Amino acid sequence: MKKAIFLLLIIATIGCNSNDDKKDNYTNPYCENPEGAKLLMHDELERSYYVFAPDNLSGIPLPVVLNFHGYGGTIDDYIEEANLRELVNTKNIIVVYPQGSCLEGVPHWNAALPGPDNKSTADDLGFVEALINQLTTDYLIDQDRIYACGFSNGGMMAYALACYRSNLIAAIGSISGVMLDTSGSCTPNRAVPVIKLHGTADPVLPFNGDINWNSTQSAINFWVTNNQTNTFPEENTYNNIERYHYIEGTNGTTVDFYKIINGEHFWFDINIDDHNTANLLWNFFDLYDRNGLR
Repeated sequence: MKKAIFLLLIIATIGCNSNDDKKDNYTNPYCENPEGAKLLMHDELERSYYVFAPDNLSGIPLPVVLNFHGYGGTIDDYIEEANLRELVNTKNIIVVYPQGSCLEGVPHWNAALPGPDNKSTADDLGFVEALINQLTTDYLIDQDRIYACGFSNGGMMAYALACYRSNLIAAIGSISGVMLDTSGSCTPNRAVPVIKLHGTADPVLPFNGDINWNSTQSAINFWVTNNQTNTFPEENTYNNIERYHYIEGTNGTTVDFYKIINGEHFWFDINIDDHNTANLLWNFFDLYDRNGLR
């Protein structure tokens, strides 16, 4: 029931692409900070985030995974829905859940350069850069192994970081998210490995796109071209999941696309060869640093 109510909220809000939906007047500049969250001031807004670090910090620089919630979401709920915490001690990584700022009580991410594709004037690209700087101060992190993933609007944010902050992010994952710009202003300065999961029956961000949203395939095509991978993928089928694996890109980069047949708008809890979604993402990320294949 909770997912159904949340889905209705998203359909009623994220699907609107009019200027009325992109206001600058915050009725509440920021939602109440989650209990126990870390705080960071950026661009006159108090931002919050959760950090999950290994129990035993070994003195070795650690990889970081940033995981962005969807539109209308909160990190309190999202850490349960999109649980990467199981990786923290088993893979010896740091997992970070940033909280989006609120526009009229609704948390969101601005996944584009300033302009009409954003819902507010919150500087989320700058916030993520400031967050990485703060993480560098607080923890010993591997600057070449910072990864970003997210669900829905958070998946859009992962794409935005690959477009506009590719100097900071080694690889990205987008789950049920679309890419706002598949041409023009998206100008990454390097090949960025991408893993993508999307359902063919998504009613919120349609698989084939619509008047408001780019199609899933258009994003895949963009990164295949950007990364200069093979244009014909390796194909595998796992029950209701089709995998399209584009290989041999620049510096060994790939694009890995999981097409969920009849899948709707979820953070998919899939299982392939005894690997759940969290492990699927990490096994992909772990192959790469900012220089390409490790």
